[in-house]
Amino acid sequence: MTARVLVVDDIPANVKLLEARLSAEYFDVITATNGVDALTLCERAECDIVLLDVMMPDMDGFEVCRRIKSNPATHHIPVVMVTALDQPSDRVRGLEAGADDFLTKPVTDVALISRVRSLARLKMVTDELRMRALTTKEIGIENPEREAIADTGRNGRILIVDDWSSSYERMAATLATEHTVDIEADPNDALFRAAEGDYELVIVSLGLKEFDGLRLCSQLRSLERTRSLPILAIAEADNNARLVRGLEIGVNDYLVRPIDKNEMLARVRTQIKKKRYAERLRDNVQTSIEMAITDALTNLHNRRYMETHLTALTEQAAQRGKPLAVLILDIDFFKSINDTHGHDAGDDVLREFATRIRKSIRNIDLACRYGGEEFVIVMPETDIAVASVVAERIRRRIATEPFPIQQGAKQLEVTISIGLAALSGPDDNAAAMLKRADTALYRAKRDGRNRVVQDAA
Repeated sequence: MTARVLVVDDIPANVKLLEARLSAEYFDVITATNGVDALTLCERAECDIVLLDVMMPDMDGFEVCRRIKSNPATHHIPVVMVTALDQPSDRVRGLEAGADDFLTKPVTDVALISRVRSLARLKMVTDELRMRALTTKEIGIENPEREAIADTGRNGRILIVDDWSSSYERMAATLATEHTVDIEADPNDALFRAAEGDYELVIVSLGLKEFDGLRLCSQLRSLERTRSLPILAIAEADNNARLVRGLEIGVNDYLVRPIDKNEMLARVRTQIKKKRYAERLRDNVQTSIEMAITDALTNLHNRRYMETHLTALTEQAAQRGKPLAVLILDIDFFKSINDTHGHDAGDDVLREFATRIRKSIRNIDLACRYGGEEFVIVMPETDIAVASVVAERIRRRIATEPFPIQQGAKQLEVTISIGLAALSGPDDNAAAMLKRADTALYRAKRDGRNRVVQDAA
C-alpha cells in the first residue's frame, strides 16, 4: 500500500533520512521545512500522512498539529510526531494536540514503516467515506466535519480484554473517570461480547495467559459487526515484533507497559473520536443513498428505485416461472383538490394515501410514488386474480374513509383508479408490463374512475 507522506523538519539531514527510508518502501514523499508550508500543503490536500518534527523555529510541531486537527479541511489527515523528546508528558502533549502517534528518535525502520502503512490503510477507508459524504452538503445533509472537531472523545463505551486482574483493574479505574468500562477476562467470550455490546473501543492485552491476543485482534477484524471497532493493544516493552504484526492485521494503536495513565486516556480519546467521525460519515452516506431512492413527501421509494427493482424482480420471476403483478394507482381529480383547497391540502392527501398503501400490502411488496398523484405497487409471487382482490380492497378503503386535511380541521372524499397487469410469460419484461398497467389505468379513468381495470392481454 502506498501513500503520499509529508515530512516536516527544519533540519535537512533529518528530512533526507526519512525521505530515503520511505522512498525505499515506495511511498511518495514531499517535504516542508516549516509549519506554515506544511499547513499550506495539507490544505491543498497534497498529502495522506504527516510526519512532523516537534522542535522547529517560529511554529513548533505541537502548534502545527493543533492547526491541522482544528481545520475542517485537514483534521482527517493522520499526524505522526517524530521527536527526540521521550517523556510521557511529551507524548501526552502531542496526543492532546491531536497527533495520531508519537515516535521517538532514533526511529527504527520497522516502527516507522509499519505505522505509516497502518495509518495509510485507515486513511484510505476514511477518504472513500469523505468523498461520498462531502457531496451531501449540497442536498441539505449536515457536514460531519465540525462535529468531529468539537468531539472530546469522552463518554465512550470500552471493553477491556485482559485476564490479569492487577492489570485490568488499574486500567479500568483510570478509564472510568471519562468512560463506561466493561471487563472480559475470558478471551473466548470476548469476540461475542464485542460484537453484541455496542462498544466504541476494545483494549486487548497481548499478554493473555493461555490465548493469543493477536488472534483475537484478527478475529475482531474479520467479523462484520466488529470490523470497524477500534483496537488498542497493550504489550510489553520487548514485544515490538508482535506490535508490528498487530498493526499489519488492523490494530489501530498500542500502549507499552508500564502504562502512563495520561497517555492511555489521550490515546483512547483519539480512537473514540476517530470512530465517531467514521460513523458520522457512514450515516451521511446512508442518508444520501436513502434520499436518492426515496420520495421526500411520502417516504415511499421513488420511480428510479422502482424501475430498477422491478426489472430485477421481473427477470427473476421469468426465470423461475413465478407470477408477478403490477398496480398503477392514480388519485381521481387530484388537480381540483389543489385548486380548491391549496397545495398543502394536496400534500396532506398524498401523505395519507401513502400511509394507507403501506398498511394494505405485504412486506415483500414494493410501493412507490411514480410521479405526481400516480403510485405503483409491485407484488412478487402474486397472480392477476389475487392482485385484483388487493387492488379492489385498496380502492374501497380509499373511497370509504375520508382524508383529513389542514391538521384534521377538514375531511375530503377521495377516490382512486387502478390499472393492473401481470407478467405474461418468460419473454415479458418490466417496461411492457408497466405499459399494459398504464393502459388499463387509462381505461379505468375513461370508464368513470373509482374502479379497478385489469390488463386485457
